[in-house]
Amino acid sequence: MASKNDISNQSVIFALANTENMEHEEVLDNKGKDIAHSWVSTSRFLFYAQVAVFVALIIGGCYTFYQHRYMGKPTVEVPANTHYNPQYK
Repeated sequence: MASKNDISNQSVIFALANTENMEHEEVLDNKGKDIAHSWVSTSRFLFYAQVAVFVALIIGGCYTFYQHRYMGKPTVEVPANTHYNPQYK
């Protein structure tokens, strides 16, 4: 039967063996580009996104108004009996 010290020594050796295998991994520092870590760049991005959406909506609204603009006075024939001074037959 193994003693308590033997078990703890084996677990320490196992833990050291696992960290030695992981040392070759390269850790990239992306905290400057991550939205969760950099609220300044996030707020700047959101501001510019809001401005772009606002400008797109304004341009779209202007184009819609241009498409449905008033084309001028149509020539409508009004019956004579509906004038201010009606003329009846």
